[in-house]
Amino acid sequence: CALLLSAALYVLKVFKESALNLPPGPFPLPIIGNLHLLDIRRQDKSLMKISEKYGPVFTVHLGFQKVVVLTGYEAVKDALLNTADVFADRPAIPIFYHIQHGNGVFFSSQELWKTTRRFTIATMRDLGMGKHLGEERMLEELHFLIELIKSFKGGPFQLRFLNMAPTNITFAILFGKRFDYEDPTFLT
Repeated sequence: CALLLSAALYVLKVFKESALNLPPGPFPLPIIGNLHLLDIRRQDKSLMKISEKYGPVFTVHLGFQKVVVLTGYEAVKDALLNTADVFADRPAIPIFYHIQHGNGVFFSSQELWKTTRRFTIATMRDLGMGKHLGEERMLEELHFLIELIKSFKGGPFQLRFLNMAPTNITFAILFGKRFDYEDPTFLT
């Protein structure tokens, strides 16, 4: 009887949470949420498989934590450019916090992110940098970063490379030149 009551209360809680206007996603199990759907070694592939059913924007439950997942270039671009303020209050992403300690344009969150983003956009515009040039530089740097990560053939690599790519984009936009990741000047 107690088990049936607990199950009923859990189902009611999940339906109440669905009224929060979160995107659809797989139904969470008690306590573990959707963790059973994720391959710990290849979370990216697991999330892409979920996106096949629920689309490029969906919600998963990692235990008790609700997470909105964006998959694909268009979904991320739309979120960051067209609805950026909606995502400004997101909690810090642990790996990015580990890399940048919550600072910077790319890895900060909440009010710091809003302020830094506004400052950066205004400054770039004042320097004559349009959106097209920024996208070009980002795609170029992404190509270099992907090639670098591929060179490790699935093995571990230093997280500093993820920190260096955004810095390199900024240098390329401001100075017209990107640096090699091993360049001593860039490292300094």
